Amino acid sequence: MTGTPPVIEAHGVRLRPFRADDIADLVDGCADPLSQRFVSTMPSPYTEVDARSWVQAGAPAVWAGGGAAYAIADPATDRLLGATGLSNPMPARSQADIGYWLRPAARGRGLATAATRALSQHAFDAGTRRLELHTEPENAASQRVALAAGFGYEGRRRSAGQDRNGRRYDLLTWVRLAEDPPGPTIRLLPDLPDGVLTDQVVALRRLAPEDAEMMYGLHSRPEVVANQAPPVPPTRESIERRCRLAESAWLTGDIVRLLIVDVATGEPAGSCGLSYTEVTSGEGSIGYALLPRWRGHGYATRAVRLLAAWAFGPAGLARLTAGTVPENSASHRVLERVGFQREGLQRGRLPGLAGTRLDDLTFALLPTDLR
Repeated sequence: MTGTPPVIEAHGVRLRPFRADDIADLVDGCADPLSQRFVSTMPSPYTEVDARSWVQAGAPAVWAGGGAAYAIADPATDRLLGATGLSNPMPARSQADIGYWLRPAARGRGLATAATRALSQHAFDAGTRRLELHTEPENAASQRVALAAGFGYEGRRRSAGQDRNGRRYDLLTWVRLAEDPPGPTIRLLPDLPDGVLTDQVVALRRLAPEDAEMMYGLHSRPEVVANQAPPVPPTRESIERRCRLAESAWLTGDIVRLLIVDVATGEPAGSCGLSYTEVTSGEGSIGYALLPRWRGHGYATRAVRLLAAWAFGPAGLARLTAGTVPENSASHRVLERVGFQREGLQRGRLPGLAGTRLDDLTFALLPTDLR
């Protein structure tokens, strides 16, 4: 690109070229641990020398290569709040990648969303037809920005990213087309109201990284493993990863994973989850498990009832199923108390140990069945 890049003012932010007086704020934003964690292209450690090099050479090179490198600035003060830009331009495909970062003091105010919307619209007005946005699976905050800016989840690119040490990692791809409707992307699985479901006896909240120890203890118990297919204990690493990625899996529409909490004590009682089995027909599936101390007090019934009501309400599902081991009579009673009805035994449906197959007794619930 030749000449001075245009200044963009939209959605309450200003996008402008970088300047020499941005140096200190660039260091503040780029040396921040969160920026260093999720923007692996940044030098580490990030110093004033790096910031000056970006302003004098790095950003102009991006523009010269057909991309865009903008400072996100406060419209009132013109002070740098972060950055956004376009990279990997493919003129033949009318396609580019978009990215962003914010200084710590600027986060949590919707500025990344505003800047992404502003730059996206500018790119579309200039002839771009497709924008891709890539996030690390653990970077749920960036994924929320993508959704709020109208980008939809398209899939996982295996080993598409590389950190400073050469380690390869997966990236999630979010896409917005020029013809997509304005506004945020409608999610398959919305957030819980105020982040929790409760009947004042039990509460359900999203699984978090700090729940890993409890979850490993619960899901490695022999009686819990026996009701899984195949009945193989999980590794600690797999449980830790499940907890770290719980928010991302929710945002991509893959699965809702929840902790069951005793309201009176605040102690964890178990876990439950919901996932789509067939999006087009609006069918989902649920599962649950309790720690021994909380069994026999109706906690599983309460949790399943809360989850089902949310699934039929805000989540908009039309039908729920639950698969059980035929011998698990305690789980059958839980489902029946909520209103689930037995629909049939599917012989040899699930994998067992050493090449064996397990039967699956299926229960189903419609909105009119919910008790």
